[in-house]
Amino acid sequence: MDFGLQDVHVLVTGASGGIGLATVRSFLQVGARVTAHYNTKSTPLEPLLTEHGSTHLRPLQADLSREDDTQRLFAAAADAQSGFGPVQVVVINHAYYETREVPVAQMSLAQWESTISTNLTSSFLVAREYLRGLEKAEVGKKEKAAIVLIGSTAGKYGEQGHADYSATKSAMMYGLCLTLKNEIVKIAPKGRVNAIAPGWVKTPMAEESLKDPDVVYRALATSPLKKVATPQDIAGQVVVISSPSLSGHITGQVLMIEGGMEGRLLNERKDLGL
Repeated sequence: MDFGLQDVHVLVTGASGGIGLATVRSFLQVGARVTAHYNTKSTPLEPLLTEHGSTHLRPLQADLSREDDTQRLFAAAADAQSGFGPVQVVVINHAYYETREVPVAQMSLAQWESTISTNLTSSFLVAREYLRGLEKAEVGKKEKAAIVLIGSTAGKYGEQGHADYSATKSAMMYGLCLTLKNEIVKIAPKGRVNAIAPGWVKTPMAEESLKDPDVVYRALATSPLKKVATPQDIAGQVVVISSPSLSGHITGQVLMIEGGMEGRLLNERKDLGL
């Protein structure tokens, strides 16, 4: 099957673990050239670099909460010497999730502002620099333009004790996604913007929380498939929705990948006095 992504330059943020790492692997398998962003560790990317070589994979470091670092990342990604050209597809995947449950009444302003900066403001910076680079790209390069935002079920249903994370994901999935899909076509007429919203996924970020049987129970109580997703479950859909061949007429959509979840389990029997 031709995904239409052969030699297309894809930038994946938060690429050194979990969903990001699986997404990099999946894009490489369909022939894309991938810039894999990381913040603190590139070690997980080394096996892929050995397998595919620097002609198809380039790990680049940046702190995406900093404007200058984000600008530097995109300049380096599109550097003529790399042979990759301008970024054509961007997957905005990086995020921070505080594992402790902190109700709004107890949440510090510092935690709120840190999560907003790390998750939402940084996503704005990535999208902005991507679009600025796309403006300068040749017409042929613009044909494959796409943004994929990684949201969360928390952005649709909320998540008790994690209002900061939920708010950032909701903003990305709806306000940002729906605005960007109307703006990208002014730069690239066939450009598309969509969001992927996973439920719980077996990633390093979720590993500690998923050790708690009560967390697993609440996560799966309204999910018909009764299982936690793998990173590959998400990565495969990211590639499909990025594909101009398979998804060329899909934009402004939020694809929920959560095993059929129907909402949060709010009350257990003991809460109802039963």
